[in-house]
Amino acid sequence: MRVLIVLPLLFSLSCGWKIFHLGKFRGPKSEVSPSRAFPDLWFDQKLDHFDPTSNTLWKQRYFVNDEFHETGGPVFLMIGGEGKADPIWMEQGMWVEYAKQFKALCFQVEHRFYGKSHPTENSSVKNLVYLSSEQALADLAYFIRQMNKKYSLPRGTQWVTFGGSYPGSLSAWMRLKYPHLVHAAVSASGPLLAVSDFSEYMRVVRDSLATHSDECVSAVAEANKQFEILLRHRIGQQRIDKLFNLCDSVVDSSKNDISNLYETLAGNFAGVVQYNKDNRQFEGAIDANITIDVICDIMTKSSIGSAVTRYAAVNDLLMKTYDQKCLDYKYENMINEFRNETLEGATGAGRQWMYQTCTEFGFFQTSTLPTQPFANHFPVDFFIQQCSDVYGPRYNKELLSNGILRTNVMYGALQLEVSRVVFVHGSIDPWHALGITKSDNNEAPAIYINGTAHCANMYPESQDDPPQLTAARHSITGLLAQWLQPSARSVRFQPV
Repeated sequence: MRVLIVLPLLFSLSCGWKIFHLGKFRGPKSEVSPSRAFPDLWFDQKLDHFDPTSNTLWKQRYFVNDEFHETGGPVFLMIGGEGKADPIWMEQGMWVEYAKQFKALCFQVEHRFYGKSHPTENSSVKNLVYLSSEQALADLAYFIRQMNKKYSLPRGTQWVTFGGSYPGSLSAWMRLKYPHLVHAAVSASGPLLAVSDFSEYMRVVRDSLATHSDECVSAVAEANKQFEILLRHRIGQQRIDKLFNLCDSVVDSSKNDISNLYETLAGNFAGVVQYNKDNRQFEGAIDANITIDVICDIMTKSSIGSAVTRYAAVNDLLMKTYDQKCLDYKYENMINEFRNETLEGATGAGRQWMYQTCTEFGFFQTSTLPTQPFANHFPVDFFIQQCSDVYGPRYNKELLSNGILRTNVMYGALQLEVSRVVFVHGSIDPWHALGITKSDNNEAPAIYINGTAHCANMYPESQDDPPQLTAARHSITGLLAQWLQPSARSVRFQPV
């Protein structure tokens, strides 16, 4: 069953962990083990950093790689996101190449409530109050303080944070909130502006499909028009059942069922766009070869049949890739899955991430933009209703609005004032619409990579990398070289 998980990814919003985008779990992944063992290590962490009367502790998971470290070298911290931390990142990925060059000690810290890092016994609403970006940042601050002691690091040791997607946001926010602990930060594909109606996501999806051809975008739009016509009568509904291999007939389905179906089918395209040609094979991504070109070749191949038949063919390709027997689009089934309070339950970490979107970020990738090709059947109210149905009536539009306001006030949204932070985005990635893609501040430059998708700069180098991606990585290397020198403040960044 493909169920609505809202982001990420945001993702998901995070790179190197299980990714959530638009509503689909971006997986599954096959297990890939690093060439050497990186055992689970555990850190005693406070449950609530903002209640001085609380002394409750829990075990937070982390990994360490000291292979490249030399005395006096910096410390690199890879920030975990909305999924299980993956030890494969301790020996692969561009941050490891930077660590080799700068002789860095490397840590990866798993985010509270994800993977094996369980602050509470379950994910009940009562316990999820301890899940927030603010608590996660404080976790990292206390981790840095303790590792400085544990490893007897010299005074003035420079810590650099790394993260992609939601952890990309956390990376920038660590430098903002804890500048005395974090010397510099690399923020890849990080959404910094919290917003409930993220309609711009589908605009970028449309524009990214258009990099293949305008014909592809037109075919998607025509498919949705034909889909709407089929929904109007029973024979057409029965054809939809068969075309899209639905687990339950759309005959007599509810409005929310239909919204969920539209959103799921749009998510097929949005997910492919978000990760288009990213070099994710090393971490076991089984769908890495499904690209914009692949799905647009299907959508523009008239010999397959009508536009809606081609739309179904894209769905069939993804279902086979993910080994799905049928497509469960029923709204109530989805809600029941998210009500499961078992940590890493049926939706993986979906319940936890949805809670963060319902209380802090929004990030709801809606259909409300008039010029997007997926029809307008999943507006922002559809997503807010899920918050109420999963967590209770208190989790409504007003709570979300207050949470988004708080997030933007607390972190500064797109106006955050920082130094020694580089913001990296790709033009194909829809999340760049909520990030900093231009900057007049040489102390906090932006690198915007034409033609690349979500977190592309974080993955290992490939012979297929476009030259602009290679240039971006070289620029990041240059920035780190500047920032890890005492005279960093006097050196100006030269853009790609």
